[in-house]
Amino acid sequence: MTTLDLHDHGIPAERHFGYTQAIRSGELIHVSGQLSFDEAGGFDPGDDVAAQLAGTHANLDKVLAHFGATRNQVVSQTLYVVDLVRNADVVAEGNRAYFGAHRPVSTALGVTELTFPGQAVEISCVVDTRLPA
Repeated sequence: MTTLDLHDHGIPAERHFGYTQAIRSGELIHVSGQLSFDEAGGFDPGDDVAAQLAGTHANLDKVLAHFGATRNQVVSQTLYVVDLVRNADVVAEGNRAYFGAHRPVSTALGVTELTFPGQAVEISCVVDTRLPA
């Protein structure tokens, strides 16, 4: 019998919306949309999109670490960005800084709003653990 390898941050939103942060399916890890919440699951967006993106990437790193994966194994990402035209440059800069020389395929979607008031960015991705870490 196959068992699922799941990862949760243990925050209230997971129970409220009925989802898990990530699930391993064979060699692939499917990561739910990450955002910049704190350890208790609170979300204080502030007005700094770059800081929100950094917090989002930090939470993504926690998911990757659970599975022993790295950002170099991210093969695909979807970025959901409120007011994409206004925030595109700061998100692109933060994304390049996060991945360095690694370049996953990406789709950036401009959206009118996300789950929490003031949330400006959310990132979901697929990770292939067969790639070098």
